[in-house]
Amino acid sequence: MSFTAYPDYEDCGLPWLDRLPSHWSASHLRWLSRRYSGGTPDKRNLDFWIDGTIPWLGSGEVNQRTVFQPTTYITEDAFAQSSAKWVPRGALVMALAGQGKTKGMVAQMGIDATCNQSMAAIVPNDPRYSRYLFWWLDANYQNIRNMAGGDLRDGLNLELLGDIGCPLPPVVEQNGISAFLDRETAKIDALVAEQERLIALLKEKRQAVISHAVTKGLNPHAPMKNSGIEWLDEIPAHWDVRTVGYLCEKISYGFTNPMPTADDGPFMLTANDIGDRRIRYETARRTDVGAFTDLLTDKSRPQRGDILLTKDGTLGRVAVFDGKSACINQSVASLRPAKGISSEFLAHALADGVYQTRMIYEAGGTTIKHIYISRLAKMPMATPPCDEIDELVAFCNGQQQIAANLVSSAQAAITLLQERRAALISAAVTGKIDVRGLVDKHELEAV
Repeated sequence: MSFTAYPDYEDCGLPWLDRLPSHWSASHLRWLSRRYSGGTPDKRNLDFWIDGTIPWLGSGEVNQRTVFQPTTYITEDAFAQSSAKWVPRGALVMALAGQGKTKGMVAQMGIDATCNQSMAAIVPNDPRYSRYLFWWLDANYQNIRNMAGGDLRDGLNLELLGDIGCPLPPVVEQNGISAFLDRETAKIDALVAEQERLIALLKEKRQAVISHAVTKGLNPHAPMKNSGIEWLDEIPAHWDVRTVGYLCEKISYGFTNPMPTADDGPFMLTANDIGDRRIRYETARRTDVGAFTDLLTDKSRPQRGDILLTKDGTLGRVAVFDGKSACINQSVASLRPAKGISSEFLAHALADGVYQTRMIYEAGGTTIKHIYISRLAKMPMATPPCDEIDELVAFCNGQQQIAANLVSSAQAAITLLQERRAALISAAVTGKIDVRGLVDKHELEAV
């Protein structure tokens, strides 16, 4: 779809804009809306949180973008004895603080609800402005975060939000822009969802193919035998069943005491730094060489070819260690294959399919699950003869690469779609494109 510009523009004086269509005006959020934050009832008083009837929102609900589900319900006494406030349907809410990307995200209320003190309610003086303001604030997510110092400083506040400058098209154009963006972003979001489903299917297929290879072999005509393990089922008749402990000369986990950090030095790898078949050095902190040498035992310093496996947090992610100067903490297990056992074969087996499922099934813990290395060492595995290992590894590597290439293409498509989405929103709310005439009456009525 190609778009035309408006015929005339003029300077607008807003900080995030150079020009606006000449018939548009501009204002600031403080003059266009009421802004207030909510509150959280005393969490020590369980009576406030049991059998409540008043919907209440935590900051994370901005991820819904249109809020239809509350975080929980509070009682009338909880509402009366706290600073929680009602936010009407159609108004906007913005996260003033929050983990990760939450701060600065905006959503529109699809229900009446109360909210906590880390959310700002933005109630437009003219309800007709609401949807357009949602798109304007959404388009300026990073600019809004930067008002509080970007990603590294404290949260936003109501005074800062009042300083946000806003272009103001005539109401009929606001409605047209909102209807246009609702329609076009829905199309893009549907395409993104298709690519995300494709990625999930590709990963499932990779897991199934590799799992079959490392438990059944590559010869579909090979005689089979009962493995003696219910969840493992049949294996090739000439294969053995060995435990992970038998196949590894050492299974351990890393340091438990705090380590000093440094700008440069050996990497300190945690479960967060082990991705899908790779080590994410770009996310890892570092420690100084002295602490690495003096404070750590060998079990915290993996060797090239060791298999690193996340035992806490997100369980079961696997990578083969490449020998860089690095240590691991207690959230990462290190498996050193015994002589003659391929690191790559063992990593493929543990990363996908039946063994992955079994590890997670046997994980212990109450609120947080852990893979215990004592249980991991006892887990049986189908073990092929040495002369089949290289062929199996080559096959698994090939399947892994095919899947990785297809996933990479799908992720690149998602990136392009998201970039187009952001550019389209920005262009529409700032008047760089004229969408008048691109929406019909029914779409306008739905805004």
